[in-house]
Amino acid sequence: MSTPPPTGPLVTRDTLSTQLRLLGVETGEILLVHSSLSSLGWVNGGAVAVVQGLLDALGPSGTLVVPTQTGGLSDPAVWGSPPVPEEWWDRIRATMPGYDPLITPSRGVGVIPETVRTWPGALRSAHPQTSFAALGPRAAEIVDGHAPDCRLGERSPLARLERLGARVLLLGAGYDACTSFHLAEYRIPSPLVPVGRPAPGGGWETVTEVSITSDRFDELGHDFERDRPVVRGKVGAADARLFPVADAVAYAERWLAVHRPREEEFPYPPA
Repeated sequence: MSTPPPTGPLVTRDTLSTQLRLLGVETGEILLVHSSLSSLGWVNGGAVAVVQGLLDALGPSGTLVVPTQTGGLSDPAVWGSPPVPEEWWDRIRATMPGYDPLITPSRGVGVIPETVRTWPGALRSAHPQTSFAALGPRAAEIVDGHAPDCRLGERSPLARLERLGARVLLLGAGYDACTSFHLAEYRIPSPLVPVGRPAPGGGWETVTEVSITSDRFDELGHDFERDRPVVRGKVGAADARLFPVADAVAYAERWLAVHRPREEEFPYPPA
């Protein structure tokens, strides 16, 4: 049976940059992008063309930022997708390669962030589980100094993006992917949890961290979009949303404190 032709739309580097500008992406700004390549349609050149289109829209004075998380560098005791046998746990902890920002691939954030991570000139933050990669003149300012015991809080690139007036672009991604909401979790009463991972010099370490979860972020995003100015449009076939990091954080602080107070214990491991 022959494979049916793609339904489109046909998306190119040029159409991406044009539609991003029409959406409101500005030359020279700092843009934190959460993305889904498959949502865009048939992209000629795939993730490379998407990154080129984003860089074209931002221009040489703009800075592109993406999450390059590595959730696999975690304690096998909390793995659920899929779990591994308990008798493997000690061996996994003893042999898991440590985080190297140059070679450790991102996981669970899509092919576009992984393409940015490996782009010439890209810089990546040092956190072994929740790193960000950036391209552009403000890249070092954003990713440097990501504290190893601060996944997505005040000493992470998120707080710097907030201070620098960056905006979020959800490009075919939902609000459950919006990392800016996690910064708000650090600013309200929050349970602390032990987080295991391979140590930089070898072996295993456990650090104490704020418990983070994207539970109910879809509801939070719905209310945020209802109450705050969010630019909405289409890029290719994808729904796109554009809004300031600072707006998302401030709204989430108030919303989470009321609708999902952090004193409650969640019945699943931290993200």
